[in-house]
Amino acid sequence: MSMLTPLKRVRGLGSARGGTDHFWHQRLTAAALVVLVTLFLLMLIGLNGATYDETRAALSNPFAGLLLLSMIGAGLWHAKLGMQVIIEDYVHGETAKLALLALNSFFTIAVAIASAVAVLKLAFTG
Repeated sequence: MSMLTPLKRVRGLGSARGGTDHFWHQRLTAAALVVLVTLFLLMLIGLNGATYDETRAALSNPFAGLLLLSMIGAGLWHAKLGMQVIIEDYVHGETAKLALLALNSFFTIAVAIASAVAVLKLAFTG
């Protein structure tokens, strides 16, 4: 006899109520990064030997900007989730754990904003 309610069985939530979501987000961002990084590398290979102006013009293309923003967003989210697991598993003091989790979030947001500004500046001034 199971103690789980039918709703809990359907959602697949464990005792922490978020492990399954975290697991799937990590896997989905990894799958997205396989595609996005492959496209990015193909774009870089295509730009091999290009001048600065040609490279800048190619990167200011809306498709290239969308690719860069998507790759940066997925990469940062994937990194944040991975670092969160490391912090939760290996930092034992609650105060230190909370501080590092907050720093992990703030760092990810700061890098995302700086990256988005750089890509958007390139897209609109290129």
